Amino acid sequence: MKRVVSTLLIGITCAAAGAVAARQRGPAAPEPVALGALAPANLAKPRPKPPFDLTGVWLHGGGQNNGFQFSPPPGFKLTPAAQVHYDAAQKARAAGQVYRDDIGQCWPAGLPLIMTRYWPMAMVQIPTAIYMISGFMNSVRIVYTDGRKHTDLDIIVRTYNGESVGTWEGDTLVVDTIGFRGDHHWMDQGGVAIPAGEQLHIVERFKMVGPQLEIEYTMTDPEHWEGEWKSTKRFNRVIDEDIQEVSCLPDLNEHLQSTTSKTQVLK
Repeated sequence: MKRVVSTLLIGITCAAAGAVAARQRGPAAPEPVALGALAPANLAKPRPKPPFDLTGVWLHGGGQNNGFQFSPPPGFKLTPAAQVHYDAAQKARAAGQVYRDDIGQCWPAGLPLIMTRYWPMAMVQIPTAIYMISGFMNSVRIVYTDGRKHTDLDIIVRTYNGESVGTWEGDTLVVDTIGFRGDHHWMDQGGVAIPAGEQLHIVERFKMVGPQLEIEYTMTDPEHWEGEWKSTKRFNRVIDEDIQEVSCLPDLNEHLQSTTSKTQVLK
């Protein structure tokens, strides 16, 4: 009995000593708040000067070896889930039909397609981020360059342009993008109809080559294809364009054959 009482007294004494020590140390320091890209304290942090500034309006350059589509590479191999759509699209095209023209139905183009639409893209570069607004549906894309990590995939809010985090490597901006939505999202809209899913991972390497912006894409999506797909696109800076407010409304698209006619294959 004496041994039990002694043990209890020792435990109480230790707990009391711990409480006194905690009071002497004061309240625990709060965890640091994650600063937004536009927070003055974040903007004021010292950072190396970037090798180039993308602020301006850019337009896909077109021309030889610079098509707007992100077509699969030669010898590509699809998973069964993607092969179903690929085969259905080929059948529809042979019959003069359009397979699942989601963009014509006002679904977002999503990355990577949004980068090469026929409309210009305004970019505003600040020390913590690059804000992009497309003339196509006013689609917004943000590349964070303030050193943050990706949001955990368990809680990330998935979007069609994904979550983009950029880091500077010499004269190149490397942008890593994950967190995509996997519905109504395509790699080659109106072409071979290969889906883009939630496992899509895109790494872009932004680099200035003379007056042009060159972006090298490396894309993986194990849900829909095997290995890596690579593509390089070039963009020109334009000085006589501004981005206007644009809304995609179904009634504005009624003149598009793929939107309302029986050639639209939805299933």
